[in-house]
Amino acid sequence: MTGTDMEKLSFIGIIPARYASTRFPGKPLAMLGGMTMIERVYRQVSKELDDVWVATDDDRIAEAVKSFGGKVVMTSETHRSGTDRCREAYDNIGSQADVVINIQGDEPFIDPLQLKQIKKCFDLPDTQIATLVRPFDASKGYEALENPNSPKVVFDKDMRAMLFSRSVIPYVRGKERSEWPGAYEYHTHIGMYAYRSETLREITCLPQSPLELAESLEQLRWLENGYVIRVGISECETVGIDTPADLEAALELLQSNCKNRNDI
Repeated sequence: MTGTDMEKLSFIGIIPARYASTRFPGKPLAMLGGMTMIERVYRQVSKELDDVWVATDDDRIAEAVKSFGGKVVMTSETHRSGTDRCREAYDNIGSQADVVINIQGDEPFIDPLQLKQIKKCFDLPDTQIATLVRPFDASKGYEALENPNSPKVVFDKDMRAMLFSRSVIPYVRGKERSEWPGAYEYHTHIGMYAYRSETLREITCLPQSPLELAESLEQLRWLENGYVIRVGISECETVGIDTPADLEAALELLQSNCKNRNDI
C-alpha cells in the first residue's frame, strides 16, 4: 500500500471516559489549567483528527463534553476495557471509518504527532492493530525499568510486536541488573491503540487468553490469536494522570515545552 492509498483510509478518534475510578473518582472532570482533563484531551486530539468522540457511561461527563462543543456517545457501564467501549461507541455512532483510534482520556498532553505516527502504521496493508512505544531513558535506572505499571515491548525488524510484559524483557545475560538499561535499548508501551474496524469487532469477541490473564494486558490476547500489532516509536514524553497527586506533575508540564509539541 502506498502513502496515497493510506490517505484514503478514514480515521475516527474515540476517547473512553469513565467517572468511576478507585484512585481518582471523577478524573475526566478534574480541572487542569482552567480546563477539564477531558476537554484538554479532546482539543489535542482534534488537532490531528477531524472526527473525535468521547465515549462515556456517565451523564456528568456527557454534559461537560457537550458544554465545550464536543461530540459524545453513551455506552454501557459494564465494559471491562477501553477497547470494548470503543467497539460499542463505534457501532452506536454508526461510523463507517476504516480505522478506530482508542485514545487514553487521562493523558491531557497527548501530542498530535503521536496520532500521525499511529496512523502511519497503516501504510502497511498487513497492519490490523497499531500502538506506540517509547525508548526507555537508561539514565532512569533499573528500578524505573522494572516498574510493572510500565509494560515493556519487544518487536521484530518489521516493527511487528512480538511480546508485551510487565517484566523486564529481554533478560540480559552476563550483566548485573543495574547494567541492563545501558546494555539494551528497551522500549516501554504507550497505551494508545488503533484498529481496523473489522479487527475491532473480531477482537472484542475473543475470550480472554492465558497470557492476558497472567499479565493483565489485553494486547496479549490479540497476539495469542495471531493478530499483527504494528509498533510506532514516539519520543514524546507525556504524563498519565492516575491520582490527584499526578495533577501537580501535569501542571508543571503545562508550563514547560516538549520537543516537537504544539502549544497546549
